[in-house]
Amino acid sequence: MNGCAHVVSQSMLEQVDKELSPAALFKTPEQYTDKTVILGGTIISAKNTDQGAYVEVLQKPLDYRGRPQDTDISYGRFIIYHQGYLDAAIYSTGKDITAAGTLLGTMLRPLGEIQYPYLLILAREIHLFGLRTFLPIQFSIGIFSTF
Repeated sequence: MNGCAHVVSQSMLEQVDKELSPAALFKTPEQYTDKTVILGGTIISAKNTDQGAYVEVLQKPLDYRGRPQDTDISYGRFIIYHQGYLDAAIYSTGKDITAAGTLLGTMLRPLGEIQYPYLLILAREIHLFGLRTFLPIQFSIGIFSTF
């Protein structure tokens, strides 16, 4: 039964505005400050400070269960702020993550040669996925023969 459940709790899902799209959120984040949002994507980096942990994420569309899709489509980057410690070896580059929480606004941080306005989310729920693995498909006919 849990195999098809959303990774975010039902009580959190009920707080999210279903009409709010990631496109609108990234285009005009100031309109949605203090709203409950759910975003996910691929971790770029994680860093712990005295104030808490900051996880930088490349946003990706979520599937029906809340897992980031394996696609190059993205509206931008965001930062998950967690008021505690998150081990950067576990929350590592390349893993998928989904977070539900409160949009605090934007945070300007360097990205290459520019100052980039990252969406900043105060996490209330975080779900970390393992690295994606793809198994090769094998066909066989008979005993001990594959092609």
